[in-house]
Amino acid sequence: MNELQSLSQIFQNKLFRIPDYQRGYAWQDSQLRDFWEDLINLQSDRNHYTGLLSMKVLSKDEAKKLDTDDKWLLDSGFRPYHIVDGQQRLTTFVILLNEIVEFIASLPENESKPDENIYLGYENLKDIKAKYICRKRPPEGFIITYLFGYENDNPSAEYLKHKIFGEKFGGTLKETYYTKNLLYAKRFFNKEITAFYEKGGMDGIAELYRKLTLRFMFNIHEIEDDYDVFVAFETMNNRGKRLTNLELLKNRLIYLTTLYDRSILDEINEAALREKINKAWKEVYYQLGRNENTPLSDDEFLRAHWIMYFSYSRKKGDDYIKFLLRKFSHKSIFMNFAENETPVEDDTIPVVVDDEDTDDPSDVQENEAVEMAPGFLAPKEIADYVNSLNETAEYWYYTYYPEECNTISKEEKVWIGRLNRIGIGYFRPLVAVSLIPSVGATAEERINFYKAVERFIFIDFRMAMYQSSYQSSEFYRNARKVYNNEMKLTEVAALLNEIADADAPSAIQVFVTKMNKRFISNDGFYSWRDLKYFLYEYEYSLVSQYKIEKLQWADLTKVVKDQVTVEHILPQTPTKAYWKNQFRQFTAEEIKTLSATLGNMLPLSQSINSRLQNDSFEEKKNRGYYNGSHSEIEVSKESDWDANKIYERGIKLLHFMEERWNFKFASQEQMEELLHISFVNDGRDIPPELIEEESSAEEIVVPSDISDDDLKLQFWTKALPVIVDAFGDNSTYSNVSPSTRSTLDGFVGIGGINLYCTMRLRKHTLSANIWIDVKNREKNKKIFDVMFARKDNIEKIVPYAIGWNRGVKRSSTVNVEIENVDFNDTGRWPELIDFLATTCVALKSELITACADELHAVIDGD
Repeated sequence: MNELQSLSQIFQNKLFRIPDYQRGYAWQDSQLRDFWEDLINLQSDRNHYTGLLSMKVLSKDEAKKLDTDDKWLLDSGFRPYHIVDGQQRLTTFVILLNEIVEFIASLPENESKPDENIYLGYENLKDIKAKYICRKRPPEGFIITYLFGYENDNPSAEYLKHKIFGEKFGGTLKETYYTKNLLYAKRFFNKEITAFYEKGGMDGIAELYRKLTLRFMFNIHEIEDDYDVFVAFETMNNRGKRLTNLELLKNRLIYLTTLYDRSILDEINEAALREKINKAWKEVYYQLGRNENTPLSDDEFLRAHWIMYFSYSRKKGDDYIKFLLRKFSHKSIFMNFAENETPVEDDTIPVVVDDEDTDDPSDVQENEAVEMAPGFLAPKEIADYVNSLNETAEYWYYTYYPEECNTISKEEKVWIGRLNRIGIGYFRPLVAVSLIPSVGATAEERINFYKAVERFIFIDFRMAMYQSSYQSSEFYRNARKVYNNEMKLTEVAALLNEIADADAPSAIQVFVTKMNKRFISNDGFYSWRDLKYFLYEYEYSLVSQYKIEKLQWADLTKVVKDQVTVEHILPQTPTKAYWKNQFRQFTAEEIKTLSATLGNMLPLSQSINSRLQNDSFEEKKNRGYYNGSHSEIEVSKESDWDANKIYERGIKLLHFMEERWNFKFASQEQMEELLHISFVNDGRDIPPELIEEESSAEEIVVPSDISDDDLKLQFWTKALPVIVDAFGDNSTYSNVSPSTRSTLDGFVGIGGINLYCTMRLRKHTLSANIWIDVKNREKNKKIFDVMFARKDNIEKIVPYAIGWNRGVKRSSTVNVEIENVDFNDTGRWPELIDFLATTCVALKSELITACADELHAVIDGD
């Protein structure tokens, strides 16, 4: 049957259930907003085509499996249906209808009235509820049957009844990613209905209800047999929000249970296998949505489990789901594959492609192929696979949240936490396997394994900067071997240490070379992406001595506008007399290098405003060093801060690095090369102590009656030489003269891209910006996209809030802005000028270095 029907027609004597192979409610804000706007903007005399509603009437045997509370309604003439396609829209309809009913009932004038005396248009609320929401079994009304809902083994079933429809309940409801979406939809519509009522009153709500039930039209399609149901479900999932691969696979497995000959899988065992699948997916969805603030990825888990359960292949990013859909195919039940036949991929089934980076070509084995088991697929294979998914889900969750695992020691939790901080990468499947009880690893074996993983990551990825896929095939294969008890965790740890040992000398040299580039841009260690991790580990070594934890990782890594959590003890641009005296024997360039070296970096237990970094050493100690992190307390014990202290602390931290990650620098000279401050010990004469109080920049006096143009000119006259000097070249800003205008432009040598600073007196803001022309230079769009993809890294390098605006028609911009600036406060000018200089250099470096390949393509095209 194919015809257009309104919601009023669709709910005539029908009972709707979402079957077990369906996912939960996946609509979020954007879909809800589109739906609501379609409704409120629909003209009263027009119909709105809502889409396909595909459903299958249940057979008598299937109807017997319904909940006991449903059966009385079937005896009253209602027909039960499974929703095959369109459940997201139908769920949304029912939630919105329920919210309209609840809103009308809650109005002050209706509070004491029974539902039969409250009218919405020409219908009372009792009749509306009975038609669309639920019915009570007469005469007592103890049994409530909901006309739309989920099958009972779905966590969303009880949640829909009690949290969305408001039925009273005293038990505990399990929350998942999908139940959160249900609750969000309820709250979304409640808010919109309330606002709509304030504008249109009861007449507006009545018109809303009329359009919803009579003018939103579905194309009804009834499916006749099970085969069509599952095929339709797989091929129709492109509309709305595409199914995840995990959702698609569940449908496939349940479908396969219906295909076996009764001599192989009788009716009782079919029901048992189907229940096993449902329980496994219930567990998986619970674990993935267990942390309601940050649900875990369906597809990341499915891919990881595939790696540990089947032989790993790396031909394409979507190999894993194509493998699974071929492995669990109806062909494997109805026929055997020919001896040398290569299974044909079913391109009609959409899959979610894994966007993971391509693996290192040097690490690919030519003959590596997906392991396929041609021939008959026994029900036991499905059961074993499903049991494994069920078993693994909990331990996958603990790899993200080890503190919630009650079966591992505190030390194990600490090490898994380290792996998450440093970036666990492709080792997560192995870590999950290590936690599974059937693997039989001891706590000591796990700790040694975690230590080896963390050391390998630090040496090969954080120092050597190898591709993120380096050795991934080896350790993906090892995950399967350990899971199948073909390899011990101790063997994996030994292999990791062996590789790291061999790689360490070259890793150190690469680290030195990369740091050279960072010092050329004047950023030094501050732009090393793992500086905070390293400093946190040093801090943790002090915690083990003093037994008091004074610095939290979350505090160290949080990004707050104009706040810093890692301080340059010697400021980047020192202006106070104290600093000028302490470092008077060094050139401006040497002072920048001293500021950027490792020994001058200090993690703070509490973030500070960036302008406080110019305080003198005594002021910094009084501000909080003496009672801050253990690292701050250690530094606060120094009476003064000079170049020798920076050198000594840098060497001390490098010795810690050697001990912590078990490697050795080649020599003292190599360590000094890494720190870039060997000039500290060159025996130069120290000039007489300076006598001026503060730098001249802080002594600028601005007349109270100065005009805006003159103020701008004075600021840019002071700022421009510092910015030019920071770039140290002739390509940016050097051809621009100070002026009275509020915007000062500089060009970075790339067509259609400007790097500029903006001073807005009336708005009290100062900003460093990138402007990218995309109207006349289409290729420039790629540059913004590449920078935005590196957003997290850039925001680590630039310690200020960054505004990202991807333009489509004219231009894209990146803006780094300081607010609440009093430009008449000339004492703050050095800090503001330093902000412009360092931020512009960092932005230009990102444009040139981080996006090198894309920029070369653009330049060549120009």
